[in-house]
Amino acid sequence: MEKSEIDPKILEQIKKLEMKYEVMGQDLSSYLDGLLYSDYLTYWDYIHLDTLLSLQNPKTGFEDEMIFISYHQHTELFFKLILWEIRQIADKEDIDEDYFLTKIERINRYFSILEDSFSVMIDGMDRDQFLKFRMSLLPASGFQSAQYRMIELCSSDLYNLIEFDSRTELQPDDSVGLLMEKIYWRRGATELASGKKTLTLKQFEEKYLEEFIHLAGEYKGKNILKVYQKHFKDSERKEEIIAALRQYDVQSNISWPLSHYKSAVRYLHKDPDDIAATGGTNWQKFLPPRFQKIIFFPELWSDREKEEWGKTWVVKEVFNK
Repeated sequence: MEKSEIDPKILEQIKKLEMKYEVMGQDLSSYLDGLLYSDYLTYWDYIHLDTLLSLQNPKTGFEDEMIFISYHQHTELFFKLILWEIRQIADKEDIDEDYFLTKIERINRYFSILEDSFSVMIDGMDRDQFLKFRMSLLPASGFQSAQYRMIELCSSDLYNLIEFDSRTELQPDDSVGLLMEKIYWRRGATELASGKKTLTLKQFEEKYLEEFIHLAGEYKGKNILKVYQKHFKDSERKEEIIAALRQYDVQSNISWPLSHYKSAVRYLHKDPDDIAATGGTNWQKFLPPRFQKIIFFPELWSDREKEEWGKTWVVKEVFNK
């Protein structure tokens, strides 16, 4: 073939492109002109590297605040990936076992990375620096991570996310608004002594509560639990699917919150009386899963496992047994 001749494969691709743009009423020649005049793509432009690296803006002069803010941004990016996978599961028509398992395994992988990387928070900062720069960030808190709350709302029925001691007075088919009034995390941002909402909670609800209510309603019939119940409860690969979902439950509702607990013990441990005296919240009662018993897929666990929810992790990670 002479150099002036065009490779038949390229000609065939051009014909396919012409058909594609013709269907849309577009002129292929104009798009080819755009390709001809456009610059080559670079790595730094593709991921907006300069913008990304400009987003770490510590509020104090303490060096380790850079670690703190960078790690939380890293966390939110992985939460975004988890929600990306969940939404694909929820919206997938004719979903099959391979697709479902692939997405759940991806979610589990993201949570594994988050859990493993939390050592950056537990052991990677100077305690004295943290206790000083953290006071300049009030009332901001990781409690205000909207994406994590969205993961919860998209993973299970809203009833499974309400306060444990309210589950006898409410029903799974109660309205979204009524169930949201008792969602478990609200108690985690109330003052220990007075029971009043903290500014942290007031800010959070003002910005996101309506969005949460809408999301809970949208996912009422298509959250991860519902997808499992509708499509895979009697699947030939049921055991494999159950194992993946149980791992999802453990990582998101035991390992992740208890990683925070371990960090809080290192940096923030106080007696309950001291917390009440300062108008603070009692994270020691909020973070441990054994108090909240938030379980996305309760039907996949025995009564004993639910009763001892999180106990194995605490024994291993906190008491080294």
